[in-house]
Amino acid sequence: MTFAQLCSNVRADLGQTHRYAHCVRVARLADRLALRHGESTAHARLAGMLHDLARLYSGERLLAECRARSMPIAEYEAASPILLHARLGAYLARERYGITDASILSAIAKHTTADRHMSRLDIILYLADALEPGRSYEGRERLEALAFSSLEEAYHEVLVGSVDYCRRMEVTVAPPTLEAIAALKDQARPILG
Repeated sequence: MTFAQLCSNVRADLGQTHRYAHCVRVARLADRLALRHGESTAHARLAGMLHDLARLYSGERLLAECRARSMPIAEYEAASPILLHARLGAYLARERYGITDASILSAIAKHTTADRHMSRLDIILYLADALEPGRSYEGRERLEALAFSSLEEAYHEVLVGSVDYCRRMEVTVAPPTLEAIAALKDQARPILG
């Protein structure tokens, strides 16, 4: 299947112009970030295009589809099923589009909450989803520019911003997001001799 055919299939699967346009913008930004940071542009573009395959599913459908695949569902995911769309999306990318590359599937699975263990491709997709030009929030453009100069600094700022947003909205922060921040803090600690 060519990338153009894949995009046409994703458009049909999503059934919503707004969500498809978001996926296109994420794929484009992921491609540019991957090029800048020496990662596979093809993998980044694919992950970006496929990352939201389950985003429009209802909470009930997300839970049912995950259970049908014997996917474990954490308590925080059961309380906020929309978080499952990332992990379920990785399954759908494999089932519907034949994606078997573990790095692409990992990026899709981690694009919403992040995780303690993030590859550069995982970070690229996480940032592309948060920073794509269709999003409008204060500081987005600055963070996008920062992502091109320092992937790690942009990742840290976006993670912290996500936690701050959740707390302001009085929404529980997903444990993997807190673990991702903790991992960054661990990496930043100086090594004592």
